[in-house]
Amino acid sequence: MGRGKAAASFSSALCIYGTIGWALAYINLPSEVVVLFRGFIGTAFILAVLLVVKRHVNWASVRENLPWLAAGGVSLGLNWVLLFASMRATTVAVATLCNYMAPVILILVAPLILHEKRSLKKAACALVAVVGMVMISGLLGGGTQGVTARGIALGLGAAVFAATLILSNKKLGDVPVFERSAVQLAFATLAALPFVIANNFGQTLAPDALSIGLIALLGIVHTGVAYCLYFGGLAGLSAQTAAVLGYIEPAVSVLVSTLILQEPLSTVGWMGAFLILGAAILSEIIE
Repeated sequence: MGRGKAAASFSSALCIYGTIGWALAYINLPSEVVVLFRGFIGTAFILAVLLVVKRHVNWASVRENLPWLAAGGVSLGLNWVLLFASMRATTVAVATLCNYMAPVILILVAPLILHEKRSLKKAACALVAVVGMVMISGLLGGGTQGVTARGIALGLGAAVFAATLILSNKKLGDVPVFERSAVQLAFATLAALPFVIANNFGQTLAPDALSIGLIALLGIVHTGVAYCLYFGGLAGLSAQTAAVLGYIEPAVSVLVSTLILQEPLSTVGWMGAFLILGAAILSEIIE
């Protein structure tokens, strides 16, 4: 996959992820349970696709790269769990802002771990994107109600695992995209299981029909399809480029919440969204 197609595939996945918020708003289940079913359905969907197209799983490439696939999958699951926990412990804006410190972490460590050439221009784009996230979060308005140290710590933990996910995938060898996606989603599901048991053991869960339908949507489209696009595109991008493009997701999320969920966005917030998208586009144009 060429760089342009890789960037388009990766960006498409991020746009899909950005629409998760509206679905979550109507699901009457604990967030960690949603994470578990999202991973399980996504894995099953990809395996079903392999069965339908009658393509055999490349077990040799899976076995050869299993440690990094496992590391990426566990990182993905822990990112999901910690991010949702952060959103419960603090405001959604602060949790999102903390989680999207991942690109900054990547730009700092990628040259050391992956031996990529350090790009000051991409670092500048990441800084612009961070400024955009601060503007979207509403923190510039001076409001700190609901902000907690625990929520910030959970959000930063999610950011560390988001960065680890990308670094793990950059260490992978030649693993086909379906195998890359299915195996990591399976490990993400396993990583979420202990949290589901610890928080919901002995409790009765009663999802309504809408919740069941939305979970199926999240599992198939937002996980199965989206992660094939995500991992397929990620394989053809540098970690630093992926880091800056990653800011597309929160920008789309804010736009969706404003236009569909009718959540208010200030003029400063709109300016922040355009800064993020502009930084992502510029980072792909510059060398």
